Amino acid sequence: MKTIDELQEEVKKVLKRRRFIHSVGVRFTAQSMAMRFGVDLEKAGYAGILHDCAKNMSDAQLLMECKKNNIKCSKTEIAKPSLLHAKLGSFYAKKIYGITDEQVLSAIRWHTTGKPSMSNLEKIIYIADYIEPGRRELPHMTEIRKMAFMDLNRTMFLILDNTLSYLNELEQDRQDAIDSYTRDAYRFYKDLAQNQL
Repeated sequence: MKTIDELQEEVKKVLKRRRFIHSVGVRFTAQSMAMRFGVDLEKAGYAGILHDCAKNMSDAQLLMECKKNNIKCSKTEIAKPSLLHAKLGSFYAKKIYGITDEQVLSAIRWHTTGKPSMSNLEKIIYIADYIEPGRRELPHMTEIRKMAFMDLNRTMFLILDNTLSYLNELEQDRQDAIDSYTRDAYRFYKDLAQNQL
């Protein structure tokens, strides 16, 4: 299998410059978090650098690629195809970049919506995508970045809470515009956070 650095060079050829810089930021943030929480550094690096490998596509291309490769799309994903880059990215990581590790593929798959009961690697990629140094300052970012190296579950709750507040404001009455996995993840990590108090 190719090294992370080799895959990074390959990804550089297909991503726009800003997206590539973001992916490198996610890679190094994820590996730093992996050191802190005892997660495999290589897996964090592979998932981090490849998490957005299917990002540079139009909505129509994402839908077409999913149809072509028999990747099932939910109603929410059809309405908001940008969500599909995670599913398709996981598929590409295996098909194009030769990743066979199911934990890495799963971390790529769930880095956008989240889900209940995520593994530490999945949580790390989800969080690193949100907090990497190049990200613009979002509400509570300082607190979230600090918490990311203290408590993964609490950080998941803080990010999901922020994300749902933003999406609810953006989409107003369109409840179908928010992925059901994101809602389920929010409830799951909210319960965990409240039980820790």
